[in-house]
Amino acid sequence: MASTFDLSALSSSLLFRNLAIPGLIAVLVVAGSLVRWTTNHRQIPLPPSPPGSHWLNGHTFPRRKSNELNPFLQVERWIQEYGPIITVKQGLQTVVIIGRYHAAVDILEKQGGLSTDRPRSVAVGEILSGDHRLVLASGDRFRRMRKAMHSHLQPKAAESYQPIQMTHARDVILKILDKPEDFQSHASAFAASVVLQVAYGKTSPTLANDPEVQAVHRALERIRVALRPNAYLVESFPFLRYLPLYAPELKQGYREDSELYMRQLGAVRTQMNNDEGGPSFSRYLLKNESNHMLNELEMAYLAGSFFTAGSDPTALGICTVLMCAALHPEAQAIVQNEIDAIIRRDKAPTFADENALPQLKAFISEALRWRPIVGMGFQHRTSEDVVWGNYCIPAGTTVMGNHWAISRDPEVFPDGDHFNPKRWKTSKGEMRDDIRFFTFGFGRRVCPGQHVANRSVFINTLLILWAFRLSMRSSQPVDDTAYMQGVTPKKQMFDIGFEPRIEERDLRTMMDEYGGME
Repeated sequence: MASTFDLSALSSSLLFRNLAIPGLIAVLVVAGSLVRWTTNHRQIPLPPSPPGSHWLNGHTFPRRKSNELNPFLQVERWIQEYGPIITVKQGLQTVVIIGRYHAAVDILEKQGGLSTDRPRSVAVGEILSGDHRLVLASGDRFRRMRKAMHSHLQPKAAESYQPIQMTHARDVILKILDKPEDFQSHASAFAASVVLQVAYGKTSPTLANDPEVQAVHRALERIRVALRPNAYLVESFPFLRYLPLYAPELKQGYREDSELYMRQLGAVRTQMNNDEGGPSFSRYLLKNESNHMLNELEMAYLAGSFFTAGSDPTALGICTVLMCAALHPEAQAIVQNEIDAIIRRDKAPTFADENALPQLKAFISEALRWRPIVGMGFQHRTSEDVVWGNYCIPAGTTVMGNHWAISRDPEVFPDGDHFNPKRWKTSKGEMRDDIRFFTFGFGRRVCPGQHVANRSVFINTLLILWAFRLSMRSSQPVDDTAYMQGVTPKKQMFDIGFEPRIEERDLRTMMDEYGGME
């Protein structure tokens, strides 16, 4: 028995060796390749870094609101001096900023799957948002929330909101007739009315000074302030978040936002229980909560994302285009000549006219390039090493596409400081399809509401330029970057004149019959 046992053991040992040796060789080959790959990547440097980084705070970004002191202008200067992509320090964090068009396409679009995550955001993401805000979410939570939201924001779904947008755009025209000096408030009310109806099924028009709208504006302002570079030391020292007295304004903001979103979602649930109310995203979530595996607070914040992420950017986009029309009367006249050639004076334009108006579409594209809604851009986080040219962006690095610097890329947008809608058109007068501007972000983190927002900006611009001739009423210098802060300003920024191009009585009559919700 002993000899039999020894022979069996020997046979097993030989068999193991025969199998293990090739396997071991394969493992060593793979490991060696990985080591060489990693070593090679480590030998590839980060993009260049401007001098002057503080050992604790990192690079200094201006905070004062001045044309010469905006952070995005500082970034553009660095890009001009050091190249298409640069490395900066924000506290102890390494951040790669992309400032040219093709680099943004290569890194954030073509390799977008490697930068889908967001970097850890302690101040805004964890303290102020409780990790529930879609724009800052990562991993499985992001995928679940994004999938649920996609059902109501994909292009086909966005088309279904056209009657809502037309009705509220009609209201903007009537409000401008009554109080042209408040056009900024009218744009805010339009945006809020549309997103409140889509998110919660509220059909009554919304005023810019409604308590809910003001609460969302406060939430956006808190986010904007907390996202400033080096705004909170907790980003470098996360343990600070556990100190009871640290950042009380962020903790209070989280309580206020959570109460607002839960209250709105609860109102929709009550309507459902009473067989009341119309269709909305909140109703869809509540009916399908098991399918999307979202808890109550996640659903509340996701529905609230329609409002916080969709209201102000839409209003800012509308105001930016109107500002550009007033500042550039010759370009405005070209658009209005096109509108007059296509659309009868006794019939208001609609979404059906879009494809026949390339001048208008080019004007809107140029306005949103010339003065981007968000100058600095949003942060991404690489999940793997990203190699671009002679540089390597290591896994775990924060990456940002700087909208302002990209919009000034001399290779793609020559003479970028000049307002020139012609840059968007072909020699045949059609819209170019080989360039675009990343108004709503990059890759898989692009704003899911972009299709709704674009349609809102289009229909408002079309109706207003059809109905009015815009001009700056004051000869005083204006801050044409006023709508680039990410939040609609509290005060009216410009004194724009709205001269009716149609008899007011006729215009009111057409607007009374306009829209799709009656």
